[in-house]
Amino acid sequence: MLDPKHFDDLARRITESLPESVRSVQEDVHRQVRSSLQAGLERMDVVTREDFDVQVALLERTRERLAELEARVEALEQAARPQDTDSDN
Repeated sequence: MLDPKHFDDLARRITESLPESVRSVQEDVHRQVRSSLQAGLERMDVVTREDFDVQVALLERTRERLAELEARVEALEQAARPQDTDSDN
């Protein structure tokens, strides 16, 4: 979930960019803009940058571990294969 402070900041910047004649109803506009932004972003299922970075780091560690395990499996498979000998000829 996104920090509500981000919604407030974004809503404040939008309402500040409105013409002076509209600013008389600024508080109502501010609430409406904030509500609309929050609803829209929740529908998009966005995550914070911090959450995204945590998931990226987790994925990198998982990929490294997978590569290690694949190498170990390959080494075990090679060790289990019967060795080719020339004595059969």
